[in-house]
Amino acid sequence: MRDRTARIAKPKPFWEISPAVVVVLLSVTAGERTFAADDFESQPINYSATIPQNVVSRLKTEFDLGRVRLEFDARWGYLRSLLQVLNVPESSQMLVFSKTSFQRQRISPNTPRALYFNDDVYVGYCAVGDVMEISAVDPNLGAVFYTLDQEQLDKPRIARQADSCLLCHANSQTLGVPGFVVRSVYVDAAGFPILGSSAFQSDHTSPLKNRWGGWYVSGTAGKQKHLGNLIIAANQTPEETDNTAGMNLTSLAGRFNASKYIGESSDIVALLVMEHQTAAHNLITAANFQTRVALAQAAKRSGQSKQPAIRLQEGTSNRIKAIGEELIKYLLFSQEAQLTERIQGTTSFAADFAARGPRDKRGRSLRDFDLTRRLFKYPCSYVVYSPAFDALPNEVKSHVSKRMGEILCGTDKSPAFAHLSAADRLAIIEILRDTKPGLASFAKPATPVAAN
Repeated sequence: MRDRTARIAKPKPFWEISPAVVVVLLSVTAGERTFAADDFESQPINYSATIPQNVVSRLKTEFDLGRVRLEFDARWGYLRSLLQVLNVPESSQMLVFSKTSFQRQRISPNTPRALYFNDDVYVGYCAVGDVMEISAVDPNLGAVFYTLDQEQLDKPRIARQADSCLLCHANSQTLGVPGFVVRSVYVDAAGFPILGSSAFQSDHTSPLKNRWGGWYVSGTAGKQKHLGNLIIAANQTPEETDNTAGMNLTSLAGRFNASKYIGESSDIVALLVMEHQTAAHNLITAANFQTRVALAQAAKRSGQSKQPAIRLQEGTSNRIKAIGEELIKYLLFSQEAQLTERIQGTTSFAADFAARGPRDKRGRSLRDFDLTRRLFKYPCSYVVYSPAFDALPNEVKSHVSKRMGEILCGTDKSPAFAHLSAADRLAIIEILRDTKPGLASFAKPATPVAAN
């Protein structure tokens, strides 16, 4: 698996990247198959030309037909009403103060950008912003981007966005597909990323010490270090700055103008979950796109118009299996950064998230937290329940299902899955058997390894 904790040398926000550099970012990286813009804008993906089918596109239709109304609030505009209709918990609020959004002129340590999310959608809110930014997980298109005007109207306008968003959300950091980016950067007192300093891309494999630069973080992590709440003064060297004062904050009072936001927290558990989820979505989209492209190319070579009738050649099959293996490792938390002390948030997010289930006959869920050694109690990602996972082409989904069965039943003992104890494997099998019977390998699993 690619090391997603790799340092990004001399990062630049998109408004300072030259066209020549953008071309490089959208090209294929060495040793790893990613997409360039013309890949997903062509057959069989047709990203921009395809009508989206996701929670936001359906909501837009309801708006247009007058079946759903948003309530406008003089303080937050449509924010609170939008979160309610999208079933996004307010407790998921996270605050980023680095100028890394197209509304960057409104973002600073005193006026951070607020982000909210659930399994299917992300909402970005800037205090006194012209628009809210919304990104939805589309089962066939990956990330699809929208804006909602913060102007009081009888029918609020949700507009799909493409080119301006894809510049930063469809490059090597998203595996070349329309996706999500979570970055950790050193920032100055105005919120500008400090050019020439280290920057990191974050997911569940990233060491905590490299996470959350440019973000507010509320919650405790014991002696574990991170970069949250850190602002670099003009006379400081970013990598040498002591962030002790930014650790274990249960209140962010006085650090920003809290009156402009729904809550005063930027919950550490929400940040952990969001980082895991965004990278999982990107891998699912990459598996979807690469499989569809591989099948289309195989069909073209064979002269057949119906892809399901194709008998896959070894090269095509291996290509599909390769991206499937990357997805399997991530879903089963291979290379997860280990926690050394308990993580504790400051909102109801952990309880709100876990309550969404589903649960097996014994009351267990893949959404149950550990937060002492690792993120989740049962290390198999809850994104297996997502419409995006269900929409994976059968060729890759069947491979993922078969391999997960081999791994969890103990016939695969490769080092990548050594972190899974016998008890872990058995519990995951039992949970999936009750809650995700569509995964064929778990319907009638082989005899699992005995739990000690």
